[in-house]
Parts: sequence; structure tokens; C-alpha cells
Amino acid sequence: MKGFDETQRLAQTMVKQRASKKQDNNNPVFLRGRFIFFVVILSLLPTAILVRAGYVQIWNADFLKGEGDARIKRLSRLDASRGTITDRHGEELAISIPSNSIWIDPVQMLTSTEDETQIFSSPAWKQLAHLVKEKPQKLTGWIKSKSSKRFVYLKRHINQQQSQVVKALKIPGVHLLAESRRFYPAGEVFSHVLGFTNIDGKGLEGIENAYDKILQGEAGQVLVHRDLLGNVIEAREILKAPKNGKNIALSIDARIQTIAYVELKKEFERVHATAASAIVLDVKTGEVLAMVNQPSYNPNNRKNLNIKALRNRAVTDTFEPGSTFKPFTAMAALESGKFNARTLIDTRPMKVNGYWVGRDHNYGLLSVSDIIKKSSNVGVTKMALALPTEQFLDVFYQLGFGMDTGSGFPGENSGLFKDKVRWSDIDKATLSYGYGVSVTALQLARAYSVLGSGGQLRPISFLRQDKPVPAEKIANKSVTDRVLRMMEHVLEDGGTGTRARVAGYRVAGKTGTSLKAKSGGYSDDYIAIFAGIAPITNPRLAVVVMVDNPKGDEYYGGDVSAPVFSAILERSLRWLDVPPDKISKPQFAHNRIKKGVRQ
Repeated sequence: MKGFDETQRLAQTMVKQRASKKQDNNNPVFLRGRFIFFVVILSLLPTAILVRAGYVQIWNADFLKGEGDARIKRLSRLDASRGTITDRHGEELAISIPSNSIWIDPVQMLTSTEDETQIFSSPAWKQLAHLVKEKPQKLTGWIKSKSSKRFVYLKRHINQQQSQVVKALKIPGVHLLAESRRFYPAGEVFSHVLGFTNIDGKGLEGIENAYDKILQGEAGQVLVHRDLLGNVIEAREILKAPKNGKNIALSIDARIQTIAYVELKKEFERVHATAASAIVLDVKTGEVLAMVNQPSYNPNNRKNLNIKALRNRAVTDTFEPGSTFKPFTAMAALESGKFNARTLIDTRPMKVNGYWVGRDHNYGLLSVSDIIKKSSNVGVTKMALALPTEQFLDVFYQLGFGMDTGSGFPGENSGLFKDKVRWSDIDKATLSYGYGVSVTALQLARAYSVLGSGGQLRPISFLRQDKPVPAEKIANKSVTDRVLRMMEHVLEDGGTGTRARVAGYRVAGKTGTSLKAKSGGYSDDYIAIFAGIAPITNPRLAVVVMVDNPKGDEYYGGDVSAPVFSAILERSLRWLDVPPDKISKPQFAHNRIKKGVRQ
């Protein structure tokens, strides 16, 4: 029993001890050191945050703002609208139309998904490749080769339907850029006048090139915010407003240009020529109303362009003018006072410095007027040889041969007029009938406009002139009027230009047929030319038609170029409402073909 009692007391003691410990645990113990530590930490933390905020927002604000701006702010170009080109009546010839271009951000495309094959194997990717006419695998390889780029063009200037397709595909990294492209409503009819721009809108040919700075305007700048992927979030500020290009009104009359183009092309194709050009000038102002060439091209579609078609032959190509120079020789002779329209000259073949002149034609005695009508080489040679060399040559210098017309047209050729210390008799002889000199169609038209304007030489202009154009007087009106009457006889029966007649109008003109020069002499190919003025009573238009190397039996200027001249002149005069001349007898049968010698 005693042992049992001791055991019980021991158990009771242990219970009491456990109860005492439990009571001790329920009473919290204040740990002063730990408390102080946490108070300090909690006090310093907001202080540090406030200090850091102050440092960021006050002391280092400019630096951090600059770094942020460098990552999201960008200067973006604001394109200026290119000016419109119109004809003299305001008809639009060259305009800028809205367009879209496809561009790709390869970085975005290659990082937009964990598995890039999701894009490159998708039906949308195949459809995009088809739209840009490329194989999907090749397009994929091209994108991967640009993996570090953020902007690359895929296809420029797509149409609105294609743009809608690209939007619907919703391919990551494929974007559309709003641009504009140049469009020429009249296509190839005005191609050599207007020229064209490149894909970035810079003028490369024609008026587009000559007046590129005026048409192009000046681009502006806008400050934009972009996100991480380079997308524009918002436009913040326009730093520089764009200045749109100025519009240009040309001297060209769209109706006359179209007439000239259609008529020249028909003859070009009929005679299978190598090339052809036609110029129509307003003799009262020096304005170019039409300038056309064959072959031509469509500036809206230059994929399969023949480089030869780009040449504006009316201002770049030169040729020996042949007998179209004879009226100027007659003008020099009349100006000298040694000759008049009725002066008789023996036109039998002759030798000059050992060379035969006019060996195939013997007209006997001819008046100066008939020399022009019959186109006698001997007749003009004798007039030229009778004049002092300097006096004879001055006429051609004053007419502007050997120098450009001052039109400012790109690529204009100044031609070739030999500047010799001593001119031999044969040099003067060949010059009198248009050999040994080379001219452009534009130069020849300008010289003929002097005859039509009463001896007034005006600068050539491709821009519409709204004010009177100053002119230089280089010949007496009485002389040019007599030359015009001589040239009128060229279109009469027995003359070389009967096919140049225009019903209801008195026309002055001259045929020209010259052999094409080649290295060491002349080839067997011909240049067929007709140049003239109408109406004689009040001259308005000067027209030159040149056909290079016509094939077949017809190759004279009177057969090939004269009908084109007639068609262009007749329709142009009627379009301009130029009243017919008052003639006392019926006009000759329109475009009747006369047999005889033609040059």
C-alpha cells in the first residue's frame, strides 16, 4: 500500500507541473530587442520609399524622362501630296491616288507565337504568298533572312481589293501603310510630255522630272508614341506641317495632243517606220500645244517596257532637215535685198567645189518663188553663194539652230550647227538645202513659228502662259510674209506638198526628204518631214511632222508626213475655232496626190 501511495503522489505532482507550465505559456513575454528592431525597420521602409521617389521625380527626372521618351517617342514623316499636272484647260493629266503598301515586322512575326510554324504553315500565309506572287516557302525564307529587321516592304502600291484581303488575313507582323501613287488618266497619249515618277514619287522623266521640286512639295514631321511592337499609339504633336506640292498647268491642249497622237500613230504603223514625232506650236505665244512620239509607252504599266520607247524623240533625236531649210535660205536672200520673189535663177545642174548639185533635176529658169515650190537644190545653192557668208549664216544662228530652245525640257538636244572659221562654197550649198546640219523637231517647229509670227522669235514653253510673251525681232514681217506666200505655192498643183492641203484654209508648208547619216556617209534610209503654218492670213499654228525610216514605196515627205500634217492641222484649227481664210476660189481637192518630183 505504501508503494501505491507514493506512485499516486508522483502522478499528482506531474499533473500540477504540467498545469503550471500551461499557465506560464498563456502569459505573453515582452521581448524588447525584437520589438525595437521591427520598429526601426518599419519606420525606415516608407522613408526609403519617399527618398527614392524624390530622387526619381526630382533629382533624376530629366534623365529618366529622356530614356522613356527614347523608347516610345518617334519622329514620323508626314508626306506632302504631290501636285497635280493639268492641261491648259484644267483637265487632269497626272494625279496622285490613295494606295496601300504591305510591310512586315519580322521581329514581331517571329516572336508572336512560341511555334513560328503556326504562321508559316497556315492557309493565310499561303494566300498572302499568292497575293504577292511568290512561293510560300521562298517567302518564309526571305522573312527569316530579315529576322533582325523591324520594317521591310513586301509589296508596294496594292489596290483596294488586295488591301481588304490583307486586312482579313490578320497575320501577326503584316501591316498596311497608307501611301499614294501617281496615275496618268490618258496613258500613253501624254507619256513623253509628262514622263513618270518612281515608286517613291520622285520624277524621273518629262515634266515630272523637270518640275519635280515644285510638284513634290515638302514633307512634315509629327511626334508619335509607339508601343513595344512599334505600333503607333497616338500622335502627340505636329512639329512641322507638310507643304503640298504646287499644281502645274501645261501649255498642252489635251484635245490637240490626242489628235496628233492618233494621226501620227496611224501613219507610223501604216509605213512601218522606225520612229516618228509631231510638234504643234502656237506661233503667237511659243507654247507647245502638242508633242507626240512613236513608239510610245503606258506610264501606268511599265513592266514590259521597251527602253527605246522612253525617248522623247521630238527633243532628243536630231536629223538633217533637208528641204525644210529652203524657206530660211529664201528669207536670207530676200533680207539681203539682192533677190525678190520674181528673181529668175538658172537651175541647171552645177558643180560646187567638184561636187554635183541638182544633177537629177533640170528645171531651167525659175523664180525664187518657184524654186521653193519645186524644191530646187540648185536654186537655193545659187542664192546662198550670192550672199556674204556671215550674212547668210546669221539667219540660221538667229533662228536658234545649234542651241537648245530654252524650254527646260529634260534631255533636250541642241542639235549640230558647225562653227567653222572658214565656210567653203560646198558647205554653204549643202546648208542651203538642209544638209551638214542636224536639228530636233522642236527646233524646226520654233524656226517655222518665226515665219508665222512676222519675224518674232519667242522662247518655247511647256507651261501655260497667261501673260504676253516677250519676243526678239529677227526678221522683217514683209520678208516673212513673202516667204509664207512662196510656201503656199508648195501645196499647189505642181508643188511637192499637195497632200498637206486643208479645206477652207490657206496653208504654207515645205516638204523635206533627207538620207540618214551614218559613219562615213549616208545610209539608204530616209527621214520624211513636213513643216508648215496656217492659216496664212492670220497665222496661229506651226506644225512639224517627222517620220524616221518609212518602209515601202512611199518615203518622201510629201507622201508620208504631209497627210499627217494635214489631218493634225485641220482638226486642231477647227477645235480652236480658227475661222477659215477668205479665199476667192474653191480650195484644192483635199489631200489629192500629185505626181512629180518631191523632196
